[in-house]
Amino acid sequence: MTKDEVGDVQNLGLWLEVDGRRYQDGNTRNMIFGIAELVSYVSRFMSLHPGDVISTGTPAGVGLGQKPAPVYLRPGQTMRLGVEGMGEQTQRTVADG
Repeated sequence: MTKDEVGDVQNLGLWLEVDGRRYQDGNTRNMIFGIAELVSYVSRFMSLHPGDVISTGTPAGVGLGQKPAPVYLRPGQTMRLGVEGMGEQTQRTVADG
């Protein structure tokens, strides 16, 4: 997507669910580095084109940080993630091998 299609890139909701349970619910306004700064930095090393994805890390709520014990993905679980105004992805986990 291009900047004009997304809107305010510094205020986009980010979320992740596993089997319908929401583990992560964040916003780009809480990122350590702003979107413009990330795009500028990455552009020093490679050309960026509409549709490219810059992976930046994760909002709070990762499985390893769950209390009282970490939560790990298991084969057959369904992950659904989204970015406000940009769309969603659904992925199903499978056993290795």
